[in-house]
Amino acid sequence: MGQPREVTVAVVGAGPRGTSVLERLLAHARVNPDVHVDLHLIDPFPPGPGRVWRADQSRLPLMNTPSLFPTVVPDGALEVPGVAGSTFDAWRERLTREGEDDRTGSGLDGREWGELCGLTSSDFPTRRLYGRYLAATLAELRAAAPGNVTVTEHRATVTGVTRRKAGAEPAAGARRFSLTLDDGDRNRTEEDGRTTVTLEADAVALAYGHQESRLRPDQQLLRDAAATHGLRYQPPAIPADVDLTDVRAGEPVLVRGLGLNFFDLMAELTEGRGGVFEPWQDGGRTRYTYRPSGREPVLHAASRRGVPYRAKAVLQTYVPRRVRLRFFTDDAARSLRREGATLTFRHDLWPLMRRDALWAYYATMAETTPSDLLGDGSRFLTELDALLTEPARGDDPAWDDRLGKLTAQYVHEHARINPDKLAQPLGRRSWESAEAFDADVLEYLHGDAAGSARGEDDPLKVAIGALNAGRYLLKTVVADGGITDESWLRELRGWFEPFVEGLASGPPVQRIEQLIALAEAGVVHFLGPDPQFGVEESGEAFVASSPWVARPPVTARVMLEATAPANAIARAESPLLTGMLADGLIRPRSMMGVTGTPEVTSGVDVTLPPYRAIDAAGRTVDGLYVIGLPLSSVQLGTAIAAEAHSSARSGGRTLWDADRIAADIIATAAATNA
Repeated sequence: MGQPREVTVAVVGAGPRGTSVLERLLAHARVNPDVHVDLHLIDPFPPGPGRVWRADQSRLPLMNTPSLFPTVVPDGALEVPGVAGSTFDAWRERLTREGEDDRTGSGLDGREWGELCGLTSSDFPTRRLYGRYLAATLAELRAAAPGNVTVTEHRATVTGVTRRKAGAEPAAGARRFSLTLDDGDRNRTEEDGRTTVTLEADAVALAYGHQESRLRPDQQLLRDAAATHGLRYQPPAIPADVDLTDVRAGEPVLVRGLGLNFFDLMAELTEGRGGVFEPWQDGGRTRYTYRPSGREPVLHAASRRGVPYRAKAVLQTYVPRRVRLRFFTDDAARSLRREGATLTFRHDLWPLMRRDALWAYYATMAETTPSDLLGDGSRFLTELDALLTEPARGDDPAWDDRLGKLTAQYVHEHARINPDKLAQPLGRRSWESAEAFDADVLEYLHGDAAGSARGEDDPLKVAIGALNAGRYLLKTVVADGGITDESWLRELRGWFEPFVEGLASGPPVQRIEQLIALAEAGVVHFLGPDPQFGVEESGEAFVASSPWVARPPVTARVMLEATAPANAIARAESPLLTGMLADGLIRPRSMMGVTGTPEVTSGVDVTLPPYRAIDAAGRTVDGLYVIGLPLSSVQLGTAIAAEAHSSARSGGRTLWDADRIAADIIATAAATNA
């Protein structure tokens, strides 16, 4: 019988993705009992929730996925079974089934318990409650760890990772990597008059989340002006980290960004200051009247599109049940791949996704809103089906013209759809006043909220659902080099990703209804598309305007960036990442742009799965793995969690990535001294 194999693993980041890596390591170690794993979870924030989902944040921020969506442990989609834990929805159902006697053991306070009991599968939990799930799951995993695994948690920040020099003769028991921690209890030494903490490891998994990045030049100017003139500039940040106590009641505040972070800031500056949203029913909608506390500022918000992300539809499933991808399918993707050429998004893939959206829209319309049709719906769908099933590649003006003539024959003009233009719901036009623009945004928001309330019966929301379903397949098709660099840079990251985010990754409809109430109460105004932000020549105030809205510029003492940190590796301010870059242990991924010159992207350069890092010399760094946000240059979108009950290679990709990393670590250890 051979000697037991031992491996020391450091997981840097103990949030949701780090928790998934932990679970997969426990699972693979359980089926390889001869491998002894010394596992270290390192995070300055509580393990499980990490920074974003921690329990000491406000009770107001909501998730933008419903209860039925997230999981950090597998639910049958992976070959090696899970060790412990469940999906968020199963955890919620178990606790409510067991009753309040189990509340104390679950770690929930009274208000969290009340929220849990009031949730359904299609409701949107608070981030704080999701953090409780993550903490509970990590505790379950620790308790279920097999005997050949020890788990140690470090409430510390990793400030450096170095590797043993190639060719150097290792001392007995020496590990491949050395990690420097800012706190801990292992191997304390004195260096340069300060205490350092080191941890030796054979393998390191970088599972960190959002990291601060250097500001863009325009943002640096705003920050410097604020420091010079006593203004308040809030750079991109995690909403839970933003201190808003110095924002004064009644003062104007400029907000750049109308995505998910905007709604968190909006909630904190209104409901968080004592304002009350009083609900009332309007047909199928739950609307609100806002009763101000008098402590609110007046928000002037803007984004490039001029309007917020679209609200999620009210559904019993994550993707509408009506959606069935007919054109952009696994078989279609495989057929394209068999042709041998590297794909491009606009020429090969978007035409198929677009046809799925068109069919979802008009098929739903024919069934739920036939009054939008001019003629026989059945005949229209037959002719549309024939047109959509024709071969689709690239731009085809003649085909588009035939589509236009067909829809003009059968569909009222106001009800026709062009999927390419959904990102600009107000179009590109001018407004004669701020009041006129506010009125148009309110009309748009009312329409969006009403469509969300209709859910499966709203043609537009179903079409967006088709695009969202296609996005999950797209992630698999384009991952790991399935598309040309130029198409990735210009078409996917430059156009499609922000396009589909604005359509399918918006807030729960509750937030849009609340925004309507705030706009009607005069607490929120909208600046206009393509906003321009700067500082008055005197330096006394920030100033903002839109070239599309005829109005005097808005001035304010406070400006808030309602976006998360950029997570661009080359712009990182984290000592860990800057040190690893300087040492050449990692490098940003470069892609060949349209001019034929390399362009640096946001993510870490990695191999194919299990995503080992590539160093500055282009060599694979064995034992150094990457998962989550740092993979932004090889994966389209990096979800907060895996989708429950989903394919391991699509919605469950985060778990699949964690599984590949864990399998490689355990297999490498098992092969050592075999």
